[in-house]
Amino acid sequence: MSQTSSSRRALVTGGSGDLGGAICQALAVGGYHVIVHANSALGRADDVAAAIRELGGSAQSVAFDVTDGAATRHALEGLLADGPVHAVVNNAGVHRDGPLAGLSEEAWRHVIDVSLHGFFHVTQPLLLPMARARFGRIVSVSSVAAQLGNRGQANYAAAKAALHGATRSLAREMASRGITANVVAPGVIEGRMIGEDFPPERIRELVPAQRAGKPEEVAALVAFLCSEAAGYINGQVIGVNGGMA
Repeated sequence: MSQTSSSRRALVTGGSGDLGGAICQALAVGGYHVIVHANSALGRADDVAAAIRELGGSAQSVAFDVTDGAATRHALEGLLADGPVHAVVNNAGVHRDGPLAGLSEEAWRHVIDVSLHGFFHVTQPLLLPMARARFGRIVSVSSVAAQLGNRGQANYAAAKAALHGATRSLAREMASRGITANVVAPGVIEGRMIGEDFPPERIRELVPAQRAGKPEEVAALVAFLCSEAAGYINGQVIGVNGGMA
């Protein structure tokens, strides 16, 4: 075994949000030193890291724009100066919803920039250090919208579905180095993201489980996929959606 999990580091993009914060907490419980990423709201990332430390975990915070390749590489070089990042959770994502017939090019590009180009900007520089460590876990957070489609979310569904193909290819490229790459595709999850779009009666209609999922239910799967025990799970898209897909 290359290193114990207590000396391993995990980077969670979008770690300052509801789902990202739950993922950070779960990874810390699993023994990772967690690097909590924010785009611009560093204060919220600081709060997540502080909460982890208060519970006896290990964490730090960092802010950079995943759509800016140069800025992301610069930030990652700083992190890699302390050794490899052993796990990366590509959780950053944004919504700019609207029917495709009326969607602006800017809204199309921005959503794809964050989810897809952000995946490349963050993951690519971490791969060779992971390979040298002979251990790596790459988990990308997608959406049930990428599996089923969703009205008003062609940009979001396209961006997230692209992660499925990239992940399956990456899994084949890196498997022999002890690196896995998987996708977790949540359905309707409690928190700020669902807002007023999903009143309880709509959730009961859409979700066989008749409730929204909890961020902790997604985080538990992400933490497992980042663990030693999940070393033979590779190239998979796993739904956490109460039976929607």
